[in-house]
Amino acid sequence: MGGTKKKPISQADKSQSAAQAELEGTQKKPEKRSAKETKLAAQQAKQQALVIPKLDEKQLLKTLAPLKAITLYGTSRALNVNAAIASQLLRNLESKNILRRVGGYSGHYIYALNQPAS
Repeated sequence: MGGTKKKPISQADKSQSAAQAELEGTQKKPEKRSAKETKLAAQQAKQQALVIPKLDEKQLLKTLAPLKAITLYGTSRALNVNAAIASQLLRNLESKNILRRVGGYSGHYIYALNQPAS
């Protein structure tokens, strides 16, 4: 009438492998630790992506000079940073009069390097 149902094959395999692991004295806890460590490493990588790179203006200009049109996403790809950081960096360079806005609209601006007065 009532009673327990028969377990699916995959569930039976899992319980059997767990029983064998207990008999052998090995457990799967190190795998869980490694999963936590990889998750922690991924979080640290994200945090590093949110930090403005420590580049002086000359190195930054060398990185941005080959780009025909300096855009937000082109800069983020070239510097390997988050788009928010690239946006902040471009606004900072514009305020220092290193870049000038030549086109675009609604946050999708196109910048060009300011040429030194000759």
